[in-house]
Amino acid sequence: MAVDLRSDTVTRPTAAMRAAMMAAPLGDDVFGDDPTVNALQAQVAERLGFEDALLMPTGTQSNLVALMGHCQRGDEYLVGQMAHCYRWEGGGAAVLGSIQPQPLAHQPDGTLALADIAAAIKPDDPHFARTRLLALENTLGGKVMPLAYLQEATALARQHGLACHLDGARLFNAAVAQGGDPFEAARAICASFDSVSVCFSKGLGAPMGSVLCGSRDLIARARRWRKVAGGGLRQAGLLAAAMQHALDHHVHRLAEDHALARRLADGLQGLPGLVVEPPQTNIVFADVAPERAAGLIEHLKAHGVLATGLYRLRFVTHLDVDATGIDRAIDAVRSYFKA
Repeated sequence: MAVDLRSDTVTRPTAAMRAAMMAAPLGDDVFGDDPTVNALQAQVAERLGFEDALLMPTGTQSNLVALMGHCQRGDEYLVGQMAHCYRWEGGGAAVLGSIQPQPLAHQPDGTLALADIAAAIKPDDPHFARTRLLALENTLGGKVMPLAYLQEATALARQHGLACHLDGARLFNAAVAQGGDPFEAARAICASFDSVSVCFSKGLGAPMGSVLCGSRDLIARARRWRKVAGGGLRQAGLLAAAMQHALDHHVHRLAEDHALARRLADGLQGLPGLVVEPPQTNIVFADVAPERAAGLIEHLKAHGVLATGLYRLRFVTHLDVDATGIDRAIDAVRSYFKA
């Protein structure tokens, strides 16, 4: 079997997760009477410090519904150039929500400069879209956004009357990387935001699903937009049970993925034509010299290793990869650059 390092979205449910899914009591979530969904939403909201939460099929829909819950037609949100909800979600906020994005350049550590945020906030004038929201992401490209920065950036936004949304697709990776109890760390991260989207189908290993957290009023608006966007599910307890199992059993083990990412990065050091960025969590980036890029992905595939990129490789560790697989990937890369 191939060592699949393309993304942590390729994970498959464990046997224990499948058993939990099959045992879940079910109802109709559109009517609000699926007990497994309701229990999951209540637990995630409580653990992350919010009034309410809503199960979403995907992280993309969760971010979209959050933006539409915060903003109206003709409003604007501030967001990083490399943020997922701006760059890799099909322009949904603009296409479906009539919300204008104002992308900002990232600093080398992935943050947005406070001065850039302040300068991008529009005056209250009919010539401009109304700036209503700051959207941040943690982790961003595997980088952990410092807690102090998140507090400063959101405080600045609120001084100007903006709400704050966090794309926390890999929130628990960020929390585990900070050390200590990951649920306490996650709650501390979320404390600065009005809404947070948490994905369960990446490092946590559920087959699909995200949870949007926020105030009761925001979640009520989000529930309506979820229906409009086609996200109303029926016996969604099957999905919620998988997510609940992930929350109970797969959060602390994210540290293993981070350790494997470091093992991979260490094993790729010193190769001519390859510059490896030290990972902070479970994502390893490596820049390939242009003259060595052609044929690399196919070489890895031929050696049973799947990765993405060309001039910039991306490897993502997850619960379906072990140390043996990482060593196999190291050997495959090294054999290419030694050829």
